Amino acid sequence: MASPPNLEKPTKFVVVGGGIAGVTCAEQLACQFPSEEILLITAAPLIKTVTNFKQVSKTLEDFDVEEQPSSVLEDKYPNLRVLLSAVKSLQTKEHSLQTEGGQTVQYEKLCLCSGARPKLLTRDNPHVLGIRDTDSAQEFQRRLCKAKRIAVVGNGGIALELVYEVEGCEVIWAVKDKAIGNTFFDAGAAQFLIPSLEKEKPKKSLPCKRARYTTETDSSSHSPKGKSLDSGEPGSALGPDWHEGINLRGADKVSHRVHVEYQCEIQHIYSQEEFLLSPLRSQKPNAGNWPVYIQLTNGKIYGCDFVVSATGVVPNTDVFLDGNNFELASDLGLRVDEHMRTSEPDVYAAGDICTACWEPSPLWQQMRLWTQARQMGWYAARCMAGDILEEPIELDFCFELFSHITKFFNYKVVLLGKFNAQGLGQDHELLVRCTKGQEYVKVVMSGGRMMGAVLIGETDLEETFENLILNQMDLSSFGEDLLNPSIDIEDYFD
Repeated sequence: MASPPNLEKPTKFVVVGGGIAGVTCAEQLACQFPSEEILLITAAPLIKTVTNFKQVSKTLEDFDVEEQPSSVLEDKYPNLRVLLSAVKSLQTKEHSLQTEGGQTVQYEKLCLCSGARPKLLTRDNPHVLGIRDTDSAQEFQRRLCKAKRIAVVGNGGIALELVYEVEGCEVIWAVKDKAIGNTFFDAGAAQFLIPSLEKEKPKKSLPCKRARYTTETDSSSHSPKGKSLDSGEPGSALGPDWHEGINLRGADKVSHRVHVEYQCEIQHIYSQEEFLLSPLRSQKPNAGNWPVYIQLTNGKIYGCDFVVSATGVVPNTDVFLDGNNFELASDLGLRVDEHMRTSEPDVYAAGDICTACWEPSPLWQQMRLWTQARQMGWYAARCMAGDILEEPIELDFCFELFSHITKFFNYKVVLLGKFNAQGLGQDHELLVRCTKGQEYVKVVMSGGRMMGAVLIGETDLEETFENLILNQMDLSSFGEDLLNPSIDIEDYFD
């Protein structure tokens, strides 16, 4: 058993947050400064670690996220201590913070990695559930097993995964955009993916064998002891394959039934009693008896067992702001410079809590994704170390080109550069190659140069396209033949 951290004297490096950014930052510091004590403060008993890391290409990386007890970190790094508590307040002038457990921690360098929380459609509604951490995912599973119809509101990564993975339950999917997956795809890619919602899902070849840990649960409340699902102290965000470890099956015999309502949002949420007493009941006599009803801005009304709010996240900054002078970005994240420094001295930030406010590469943009959380946590540790050692640190190469590998609707998805022509205005053209049910390839061209790409399916083009985007080679002479399947483009450019 690791000895408790010594809080009497200032700790050289303190990291707040047990998600990927925080754990990566703490690990990197522990490696670089083996004789210094590193303190990681986390509200959740389980921390997120990177496993099976693979550097796929220059910028593309693939890894799994595993939940582990914090003791695993302490066993691996003798100089790393974990303090299990939420932060109550921070005084940057005094280089001091207080925990909910009553401890005062003095620091020399501090990195805030406390992530983000879901933007809920409405708070304190028992029929609305946000999915962000392990506890809320388990609560979702508990409710789903008794459900025959649910509503999913949102169009980001969690919504995309949910609507595809849920079986045995009808799903009403409300998206505010003209196409699904607007965060990641254009309408063409969405059309390629839509048939997957209408056909039988392939059987999973292998069960997820990852070790899973759970916190002690009070069976009467279905939430961990001492912490409610809406306590404002969420655990760190779910891993990219969070749904593989839990059974997402409803109470119905239907295999896979998803109905999408486009270009609409929630206008009102009614409890059963409110709906029965409203004029809408007489207008919709066939609405059935459900625990909750949603009225959409397109005028449609659906009854369902519960509503999943998957409408994005808000950076978890609130507890750190009072009495300090942090500069916030327009998305309410802590502004950080090219060395991950906030506006307060000796305070850094990484992951979902921060907003990159340096002049970015023309091929990179911030998205609150797992890959960037890991990269930012690692880079923040390097910057903290460089400051202590008085060594110059250049902006890491991972911020040169946006790159992300994930999986949606059982297809491998690779996103590169300005994959949705972000910030290019009208000065671009798209080249597309699509083989129904097999692959979708889109490249974004501007001035004869490749600026971004979306690859869905096993295209094997990611490394070649990454090189073309990074090299900014003039490809004008190829025209539309750039995506001609009879031309082996890799022979030209690999």
